[in-house]
Amino acid sequence: MPIIGPEDLASFTEQGFIHVPQVVSKEKCEAVIAALFEFLGMDRDNPEDWYRSPLKPGGMVELYQHQALWDTRQEPRVHSLFSDLLGTEKLWVTIDRAGFKPPRHAAHPEYDHKGFIHWDVDTSRLPVRFGVQGVLYLTDTSADQGGFQCIPGFHRNLEEWIRTQPEDRDPRVPDTTGLNVTPIPGKAGDMVIWSNLLAHGNGHNVSGSPRFSQYISMFPAPPDGQGDRDQRVKCWRDHCPPGTPIFPGDPRALEQSLGRTAELTALGRRLLGVDPWP
Repeated sequence: MPIIGPEDLASFTEQGFIHVPQVVSKEKCEAVIAALFEFLGMDRDNPEDWYRSPLKPGGMVELYQHQALWDTRQEPRVHSLFSDLLGTEKLWVTIDRAGFKPPRHAAHPEYDHKGFIHWDVDTSRLPVRFGVQGVLYLTDTSADQGGFQCIPGFHRNLEEWIRTQPEDRDPRVPDTTGLNVTPIPGKAGDMVIWSNLLAHGNGHNVSGSPRFSQYISMFPAPPDGQGDRDQRVKCWRDHCPPGTPIFPGDPRALEQSLGRTAELTALGRRLLGVDPWP
């Protein structure tokens, strides 16, 4: 059943992103947060314990195959949302991480991540194939909490803007001078999905609370016999990271040694690639 309508799709086309409330239950979001603290070996109730390894200064947590992460990935409403935007139910889900960005702390400047704006595609090679990315808000996230931010509508005039830029510009990092970088606050269980041509990133956490998030995206499943199905399934069964430079995994290999293979629903098996779409 569709969860977004024509007005939402029109807003996505105009703004380059869509903010959808209450896609995932708060209980499932809370389970992810609990998994993050267990994996990091940190005391959730002691903020002084948050600013240390293995948490990276940017806040990415190298956990991929935990049951809680799979429970949100295989949530039917998440699949329906991506299906509405991509025009097909036959999708694969990305195997990505979660984020834990603690608030700035005077005694730990290395964790005072100022935020950024970027593209995950090379804008020197336009046009690019249409794709989307997404983030799940695991807790209520205010505008000053270092959450998702973007430049609404920037994708629509991107080629015209590029013509005004120096030839040696960075094709993945825009000069934001004069551009409207806008934080997008949300509630626990909300999702933001954006076009891959929209300049986006996360902000500076100057609040008093940490920002928790999970990155979830989907894309059309490749034809049977193509794609990296075998590698995806192996990583799920062995509870290990994808093994690419972007997703290096935890140096402790804790997930591999202690993890359990996550249980998948019928939908989850198709989203991973274990079972084909009919």
